[in-house]
Amino acid sequence: MTNYLRENFSDNSAFVRSQIENNQFISKDFNWRNLTLKRFGDLFGASLFFLICGFWLFPLVGLLIKIDSKGPIFFKQVRVGLNGKLFHCYKFRTMVVNSEANIKQATENDPRVTKIGKFLRKISMDELPQFMNVIYGNMSLVGPRPLIPLQYHELEDKIVGFAKRNLVKPGISGLAQAKGYRGETKSISSIYFRHKLDMYYLKNWYPFMDLKLIWMTIDSIVFGDNKSY
Repeated sequence: MTNYLRENFSDNSAFVRSQIENNQFISKDFNWRNLTLKRFGDLFGASLFFLICGFWLFPLVGLLIKIDSKGPIFFKQVRVGLNGKLFHCYKFRTMVVNSEANIKQATENDPRVTKIGKFLRKISMDELPQFMNVIYGNMSLVGPRPLIPLQYHELEDKIVGFAKRNLVKPGISGLAQAKGYRGETKSISSIYFRHKLDMYYLKNWYPFMDLKLIWMTIDSIVFGDNKSY
């Protein structure tokens, strides 16, 4: 399946080029000028985060993680990114070491999750190291959430056109997360719903949509509801 991804969604993939050129699956605003603007926005937003709070927040969270359980502060996981390329996605470690986190999605009240990890996941603070991914260029501030390969392959077999999500960089947040849908996907219907939101983002994106979704995400986390945990 990895070879399939590389062959069908590589940088020189005729499929990807044709879909962008024909605007069949992606907004016309995803042109090189706006993508350049989006990249500058990503770099500015990520840099601003580190300058304002990352430099003191990371050591504080790291200390709490170390006090709570043995193991590293950060956790890296292979995810499927732009054009199907695999990359390492960074998170604060929220589970006990050797917990099969790379192959099994976390569930509500998961016994593998540590005490501080439960708090971090509740407010999505475990995702903050992904600002480093934004700096590196393999993620954006906003886009479809990156999936682990095993989960991606399963959903690709179940949902027609699921691979279209790879036409843009994955994001720290997306339309589904901005609407409060985070955490475990308990049914195929909930997975399909998030997929439809990702497809809406691709088809209707415009330059200032990301700013709106960032604000909606912050609002959802601060004033969370029963759709997230």
